[in-house]
Amino acid sequence: MEVHTTSLHGMVLVSHPVHADARGTYEVLWNRDELAGAGITADFVQDNLIKTRRGTLRGLHFQTRNPQGKLLTVLEGEVYDAAVDLRQDSPTFGRAEGLVLRAGDHRSLWLPPGFAHGFLSLSEQVVYSYKVTAPWDPPHAQVLAWNDPAVGLAWPLEAGQVPLLSDRDRAGWSWAQVRELPD
Repeated sequence: MEVHTTSLHGMVLVSHPVHADARGTYEVLWNRDELAGAGITADFVQDNLIKTRRGTLRGLHFQTRNPQGKLLTVLEGEVYDAAVDLRQDSPTFGRAEGLVLRAGDHRSLWLPPGFAHGFLSLSEQVVYSYKVTAPWDPPHAQVLAWNDPAVGLAWPLEAGQVPLLSDRDRAGWSWAQVRELPD
């Protein structure tokens, strides 16, 4: 396992070794001890699986109580994955980063608690798995507007393309509203 830093404090890419032979491949997606050796000591409480199609945008989701750390892995397809650091005490507070995750890259993305997260499906079908450190907390589950210019994410949409959004994601809060939330 290799760990690669990103421009956001605490957000890292984890590369998984793949063992291949005539039968196919074998890969360890999560190993508590290996992650702990890399400084990720998360206590995961739930695994989630999303199946979606090209052009679907989910996010930018976060929780104001019981924030979730997330270990994100694309099992099939390709996504543009985006995160915004909402931790007011972080040196990268308010900064955003987006990157492409592909099933064939054999990588996972770690987001510590305190990030808003979303993704855009880039392939015809996406199967996306993520482990979380806290259960979903509906009264405190919020959405940062995916397209707020103050966030500064360059979503890879084709000219004129409108992503498929849930009503909840369409009504996301502005960055000005989110940054004023109490810690």
